[in-house]
Amino acid sequence: MNAPHDYHRLADPAALRTRFIAVRARTMALIAPLSAEDCGAQSMPDASPAKWHAAHTTWFFETFILEPFEAGFRAHHPAFRMLFNSYYNGVGDKHERAQRGLLTRPAHADVLAYRADVDARVLALMASDRDTASECTGLIALGLQHEQQHQELIVTDMKHLLWMNPLKPVYGPMPGIDSVPPVQDVSQWLSFEAGIVMIGHDADSFSFDNEAPRHRQFVEGFSLASRLVTNGEYRAFIEDGGYADPSFWLSEGWDWVNAHGLSQPLYWHHDSECGWQEFTLCGMQQIEPDAALTHVAYFEAEAYARWAGARLPTEAEWESAVAGSEGRQGAVLSQLDDTCWQWTSSSYAPYPGYVPQPGALGEYNGKFMVNQYVLRGGSRATPAGHSRVTYRNFFPATARWQFSGIRLARSSSAA
Repeated sequence: MNAPHDYHRLADPAALRTRFIAVRARTMALIAPLSAEDCGAQSMPDASPAKWHAAHTTWFFETFILEPFEAGFRAHHPAFRMLFNSYYNGVGDKHERAQRGLLTRPAHADVLAYRADVDARVLALMASDRDTASECTGLIALGLQHEQQHQELIVTDMKHLLWMNPLKPVYGPMPGIDSVPPVQDVSQWLSFEAGIVMIGHDADSFSFDNEAPRHRQFVEGFSLASRLVTNGEYRAFIEDGGYADPSFWLSEGWDWVNAHGLSQPLYWHHDSECGWQEFTLCGMQQIEPDAALTHVAYFEAEAYARWAGARLPTEAEWESAVAGSEGRQGAVLSQLDDTCWQWTSSSYAPYPGYVPQPGALGEYNGKFMVNQYVLRGGSRATPAGHSRVTYRNFFPATARWQFSGIRLARSSSAA
């Protein structure tokens, strides 16, 4: 049996200290355009208030770094252990997820004070004796990756919150997040031969435990689209009656579409005066036909693929294609990790030989390996340097509020 995933690999305290300061500062930069009222509101049970994200990421460092390693540890506030615990049953009680928006206390200023206190104590711990600093280095690296995940959630959760407001207010100028240029190339099919491929992380650098162990998989011959599906291409699906034709939809997806009266992606709006518009972090904007489609659920992605005479790739196809396209002549895969997460047809399940971390950290990924689908790549809201080829994002089939889109695949027999 494989050993549990080892997070104690990154051992450069100076570089980690610089990274800690930068990551923690970026969270504050994402919150800066928001009012205290913005930060405390929750638009739906799947989303969380920005204030909660800011506190929970701090809770992670206090609980998993300071509590076991700081001499004479004392909690910043005893109640925070329960209030800002997300899903770690091994840590103790949790506040109800759907009621995070009811936490008017502690105040926003108190959460900022909590962050400042924990930051100072973690930095002091990193500057302490070498043995203690070395022992907690890997866990600090994990905490920073965890915070980057929540940075993306701050963006997506706030976008959903502001969209719920009839005024459709602007979050703020977010360079590189809601201003991706339209694609210039025609989508091409890149072919890959059948064979045994290696997927999963090789443990030479940081990864989450769900990316390991690296292992073999057999894939049949397939083709992958060189770029993502665009707004204009998806609009053709809508105008062809895609949301009204059950032949394109999985049974559960068809029930979902009808139960919620869906007829277009999340954030899209159409009227006779303005035509097609979408809500962005900069408010309502005209839809750019040649920009990549975002904010579709797995059910929508799967239905579109059927309509287009294609399918969604498996995660093994996606990863092996990315690895196999390096140095390739001619057409290449584009928009891999800078535009939107890409739905695959793979259910989120453990790799062969997967062993979760011992203790509460073992709850980070493994217990969610049911009723979810894997997304690959990265999005315009993913922090720089956070994604990698082996990264396994995962959401239920109805999730739409993330920056999720479509890359088509075809089996060789259909290519």
